[in-house]
Amino acid sequence: MSDATSLDPASAGESRREARDRRLRFDDRIDTDTAVSSRQAAVLMGRSLRLLAQARGLFAAKFLFGFGFMVPAVMLPWLGKILTDNVLLERPLGDTDVPYPPFMTPLVSFVDGMAPMEIMLVLAILLLLLLVVFGTRAGAFEEFGLFGGADAATQGENQISAGTSAAGGIWGVGEYLVNIRLTQRLANTLRTRLFARLTRLPMTTLDDQRIGDSIYRVLYDTPQVPEICYQLTLNPVHTLVWGGINLYLIQYTYSNVAPELVWIAWSAFPLAFLVTFPASALVRRMNQAKRAAGAATTNAIEETMDNVYAVQSLGGMRRDAERFAERSSESFLRERFALAVGIAMLVAILAVMIVAAIFIVRLVTDQIIDGQMSPGDFFVLFGLLWGILETATGIGAFWIELQGPVAAVRRVFFFLDYPVDDDRVQGPKLGPIRQGFELSDVSFDYPDGRRALSDVNLELPMGELVAIVGPTGSGKTSLAYLIPAFLQATAGRVLVDGRDVTEVDLESLRSQVAYVFQEHSLLSASIRDNLLLARPDASDTDIRRALEGAACTDFIDELPDGIDTVLGQSGDTLSVGQQQRLCIARGLIRETPVLILDEPTAALDPKTENELIQALKAGAEDRLAIVIAHRLSTIRHADRIVFLEEGRIRDVGTHEDLMANPNSPYRRFVMLQGG
Repeated sequence: MSDATSLDPASAGESRREARDRRLRFDDRIDTDTAVSSRQAAVLMGRSLRLLAQARGLFAAKFLFGFGFMVPAVMLPWLGKILTDNVLLERPLGDTDVPYPPFMTPLVSFVDGMAPMEIMLVLAILLLLLLVVFGTRAGAFEEFGLFGGADAATQGENQISAGTSAAGGIWGVGEYLVNIRLTQRLANTLRTRLFARLTRLPMTTLDDQRIGDSIYRVLYDTPQVPEICYQLTLNPVHTLVWGGINLYLIQYTYSNVAPELVWIAWSAFPLAFLVTFPASALVRRMNQAKRAAGAATTNAIEETMDNVYAVQSLGGMRRDAERFAERSSESFLRERFALAVGIAMLVAILAVMIVAAIFIVRLVTDQIIDGQMSPGDFFVLFGLLWGILETATGIGAFWIELQGPVAAVRRVFFFLDYPVDDDRVQGPKLGPIRQGFELSDVSFDYPDGRRALSDVNLELPMGELVAIVGPTGSGKTSLAYLIPAFLQATAGRVLVDGRDVTEVDLESLRSQVAYVFQEHSLLSASIRDNLLLARPDASDTDIRRALEGAACTDFIDELPDGIDTVLGQSGDTLSVGQQQRLCIARGLIRETPVLILDEPTAALDPKTENELIQALKAGAEDRLAIVIAHRLSTIRHADRIVFLEEGRIRDVGTHEDLMANPNSPYRRFVMLQGG
């Protein structure tokens, strides 16, 4: 992360060891430096808070609902005092040195002089109104919401539609609904942004990033961002205001009678915070580890099911089941560790609070015996001190409880901040490609240091069918990836119509290039939907033309639902050759000036291959068609052949010209292939 702190050599070595351990245990390849300092945690919290601007109205409503609930919570202890002293004990109002707070003056004046049963009737009516508006939870200052397990994934599922309220009744229902809408607005906005970002990662990053980890971040990490917003705003403000009200009431009513209660109440807040703050770094590490372990479990599921045919054919079911069980156990273990640390912190806070409570109970009991307080004061003090101790506990747990969401937020912002192709300086939009591409002294190195291309100089004009040929690992696909800027040259320049591809608008470039990958990437949807993915506004005529160009109509016409036939996972209900042709049709339907096909005929029969090549040659009159191929039957029809070997261009020319040269590297390659 950008805020990462510098490390001395010893700690740097330890960090490298931790990163290696994470790669082995948690599958992390990209996000390996997960340490977060308190300063970095504060920065992440600040970034999360800025998201509240997207839901100002809902946030303000939730804020006001929280304050409104304090009305009955403040009143109930004093109603209990009146019930105890003036109804049950039938004592007159104001017979002790303890004054009522100002907000109780209207009620006290109203019932002053009434008989005990009349006072009881007034209290019953008032309590009934509070019950209807705020429910039976009025005064409890607890929250209700969805229940779920303690693991991060389950919490994420619940928190995506989380709603809580400290009240019941009409007030609680209103707050609950507002809270749900607010949470969904924030979470959906953020996870949509994260998903869009992940789909734009560079090709070299996508090679290392695990799909299961991406799923975990989108589904289970993003819901923690609304939670951290609430914990930084609603929860502490309401908690502090609630504690402040109780402190004021104690000082207003009992400072002269029992001043010890005042300083005990004030000391509870810093004491609770000091007990828990030293453990914050540990809690962050524990929560980061449990989320990484959960993502590794998701990876295990995704990788096995994505390659289930290979797993079954090679008899790897038991090994993969054991691997999943091991990662699942690791995830559960991390959850238990995090839960144990949380319990330990809670016990530490409660121990301090219990000691204070015992001292207070003894002090108040002595005052009642001495006649300085009435039995009703015990009821009041119990409510006030409970509110103060609850507030102190909340303050003590405040920073600790933030560390769990911070671990999730760090994982979200890591990829929101990760450089993607769209982040580069956006130049002017590229008009329709007229001339073609030129590679000038181009070299490319992968992030791990492997050299893929060296000093490539090549012109690719419009109107040609160009075949890129070479042995495995010669750099053919890397060269093709440079055309739509899937990869950026580490040296040299790639020009389109004389302009550097890094200096033009990326979308305007890629919208003019259709790339059909070697791997067959089909959606589990209808054939029509698969084609509309490439061109949403395509008509039935456009679809038919593309299917005919890729020689797909023969097998599609035999399907029960034709182009509306729904495919299985990754198109596996079709044969490999049919999948390949359908992918080619999806590239053709875009009708772009540039078409790149990576091994388009590898699974085609000779007749279908010939039809496809002829269609490509016919279409190449006004476009640039680039074909990466091994089969001689495909290569020999190209207008020009570019032969690569060890990342360098060794030969360029037509098949006939290159075969006529006895020293041609291409000719030697063809002869070795038996051509």
